[in-house]
Amino acid sequence: MSTDNSRPTVLAIDTSGPVAGCAVLKDGRIVHQIAMNHGLTHSETIMPAVDAALEGAGLRCGDVDVFAAVAGPGSFTGVRIGVCAAKGLAHAVGKPCAAVHALEALAMNFYGFDGLCCPILDARRGQVYCAAFDMAAGMPKRALADAALPLADFLATLPTDRRLVFVGDGVPAYGMGVREALGDRALIAPANLRDLRADAACLLAAAKPDTWVPAAQLQPIYLRAPQAVRERERREKEAR
Repeated sequence: MSTDNSRPTVLAIDTSGPVAGCAVLKDGRIVHQIAMNHGLTHSETIMPAVDAALEGAGLRCGDVDVFAAVAGPGSFTGVRIGVCAAKGLAHAVGKPCAAVHALEALAMNFYGFDGLCCPILDARRGQVYCAAFDMAAGMPKRALADAALPLADFLATLPTDRRLVFVGDGVPAYGMGVREALGDRALIAPANLRDLRADAACLLAAAKPDTWVPAAQLQPIYLRAPQAVRERERREKEAR
């Protein structure tokens, strides 16, 4: 275990989107990172990846100070997989958990960017999970609140006097629409900077020890109800 509370040992897990991953922060350094974007089921791949990351870092679960999970927004099933994995590991060794916001972690890909970083995640049904962050000072400073919106509605909320960079798994589906609407003012993240990185989740968790919670209290971050809940509510409304 880390003996310096300002430099905790962090294991971060991300299964919130198409790319599953984990990373280990130890002594202020990212010592191991794994990213998987090969289409295999996250529930089958994440625990072997965690085992490999801990082994590669020379750690056991008991050496970890906090278990971080990218808690959403994102795929409902994917978010639950990561949250449950972090909760289970933390509970087993009596350590706390940290919920990392997916959009905030994505903004870390453009640390120091002098405009606004605009993460967009494909929320299906023609919508994106979205927000905007000022990254000029380094760590993300929120400029626009989280939302689940049609792309055009989100773009209409963005300032017209700032450079904008778009990142996230919504880029492949909506990047062309962004460029058509905003022209050269919009930068589209290249493939190597597009996806959420588990090492960013490590850094965000380490920077906010006041947000750590007991394992049982770790909860997903949802911007709208899961589809099953929405469908049930629709049927109940129709029945009335």
